[in-house]
Amino acid sequence: MGLKDIVEISNKYGKNPEFVLAGGGNTSYKDEKNLYIKASGTTLANITCDGFAELDRESLAKMWTKKYPDNSKEREAEVLEDLMNARTASSKTKRPSVETSLHDIFPQTYVVHLHPAIVNGITCGINGQKVTKELFPDAIWIPEIEPGWTLAVKVKEEFDKKNRESGKTPSIIILENHGIFVVGNTEKEIDDTYSVILNSIESRLEKKPDISEVEFDKERAAYIAPAIRMMLKDGATSIVTAFSNSDIASFIKDKNSFYPVSSAYTPDHIVYCKPYPLFIEKREDISEQTDLIKTEIETYKNKYGYAPRIIAVEGLCVFAHGSSKKNADTAKTLFIDTAKIAVFSQSFGGPKFMSEKFITFITNWEVESYRSSVASGIQQKRIAEKVTIVTGAAQGFGQGIAECLLDNGCNMVIADMNIELSQKNAKEYNEKYGTGKAIAVGVNVGDEDSVLNMIIETVLAYGGVDMLVSNAGIARSGNIEQTTKQSLEFHTLVNYTGFFLCSKYASRIMKIQYKYAPSEYFDIVQVNSKSGLEGSNKNFAYAGSKFGGIGLVQSFALELVEFNIKVNAVCPGNFLDGPLWSDPEKGLFVQYLNSGKVPGAKTVDDVRKAYEAKVPMNRGCFPPDVAVAIMYCMEQKYETGQAIPVTGGQVMLK
Repeated sequence: MGLKDIVEISNKYGKNPEFVLAGGGNTSYKDEKNLYIKASGTTLANITCDGFAELDRESLAKMWTKKYPDNSKEREAEVLEDLMNARTASSKTKRPSVETSLHDIFPQTYVVHLHPAIVNGITCGINGQKVTKELFPDAIWIPEIEPGWTLAVKVKEEFDKKNRESGKTPSIIILENHGIFVVGNTEKEIDDTYSVILNSIESRLEKKPDISEVEFDKERAAYIAPAIRMMLKDGATSIVTAFSNSDIASFIKDKNSFYPVSSAYTPDHIVYCKPYPLFIEKREDISEQTDLIKTEIETYKNKYGYAPRIIAVEGLCVFAHGSSKKNADTAKTLFIDTAKIAVFSQSFGGPKFMSEKFITFITNWEVESYRSSVASGIQQKRIAEKVTIVTGAAQGFGQGIAECLLDNGCNMVIADMNIELSQKNAKEYNEKYGTGKAIAVGVNVGDEDSVLNMIIETVLAYGGVDMLVSNAGIARSGNIEQTTKQSLEFHTLVNYTGFFLCSKYASRIMKIQYKYAPSEYFDIVQVNSKSGLEGSNKNFAYAGSKFGGIGLVQSFALELVEFNIKVNAVCPGNFLDGPLWSDPEKGLFVQYLNSGKVPGAKTVDDVRKAYEAKVPMNRGCFPPDVAVAIMYCMEQKYETGQAIPVTGGQVMLK
């Protein structure tokens, strides 16, 4: 029994989305001398022993005899100072939870404070207090009250009263419009109590949430999301994600239906997705729809002093906004939870939101502002949160480029025909860079419907497109006699037409972004080739398609510059270590050996050495070399229509 046990309890409940949202909730362990409580900025799902702040219980006890100021801000500041001073030497860098004193009230060893939606169906239900007394007569019900020291004092008062009246030590504390505390001396006690609570509530349910997927007009949503993303952009980064489910679809079918999800149920909903979701009436014309959204957002900001995090468009879907993908997804999760609570509350008299008084208090409370700022921290990397598509990104050059760009902070769409490998890579990237930083989308760049779907899936996940890296390509060598018409057309389809299709649909989204943020710049970068800068012996099908690509780059650059869309090409030398060259059966080394392209070469190694000898810098090109050039294209604001050699000096501009 001890700190390791509360870590295990915390991880178990913290990893279960039915109990914890956005890393919320709180746990503690105490012995006779010290209290160990989850420090601010940590999450239950992955907390370790180091994530707990250690406080001296004797110092905490003295706080109960102290007279604090009546003014709320002054009182909470003084309480926080005393909590900070109560930390032991090993916890001086950790900020203890504002609930610390509350946790110290209970004599039991463990305290587990969670926010299950099913429980909040009662805490946020009109008849919640009545039902609580019926189901849990020994529990303490705490009405809506200021969090922090005021809440702690009220809980202590009710705890002591219950103890005197019943002679029993309470183990369940239910907070109106907040959540539940369960206390116990063993993990089994905690588990058993939660099991009884959930089963008892479930027995009274008239209806359960339905989070099953529903169809909505994804293409329409994809033309609205970029506008919202730019309207809400405040600073360097902005992400929007679009979503719906069966319950949400029923709540957004019209203005009246929206009421049960139109305000905040708990402090967490305020912290992570703001208290008032914005409902937008439907307009048939998309341009009229986005213009209406802009007007409504401005009205909202003038009224509340901040922008909405949740925007619901009548009969379509919901858009969640954040400064990062993580924050947008958190807002999405909290709104889905809002819908769940709304459904659960129907079994307990209907929905009961937090009062306007306490919504205002939480919105402006320093503690919650601190928690929100910790949660919203963005690493300032070179292309942080930029939405980037790389086609042909499952392996080879494309994979290397994608990894380099991810290292520099972007959100990555791995677009490739090999969807299984793309999904595997995305899973690994999300484990390394954070959930949601990469998604996999299957695409055939030569198929128009497939390309459109790639763009739609990108925009639904991230809200727009900042950079398209058109990398997908093929190279099959052969002289003029060997090359078939079919092979020539295949090169053209993938390397030339594919670039056109990707540019067409990516630029469509970028134009929408430009309309609502005319100071922003967007990028299309074709990964061309040194063979797009000079002819390639016995490789004309490939070189011709790449020469054509340069023509498209220059032409698109002229056409799209009025929308702040820069179009450039990077022209790599040979990625000799990639599968395009090194595949033992289909690689270019084998092809060039068999076609006799390298005179005198008798082995694959001979071909490789011949190509290395062509490069003044004595090596092949690597993905980081190309990624640096791509990021240059994005960062600069005075070049478009350029073809940038990345060849180690093998090909130089003339």
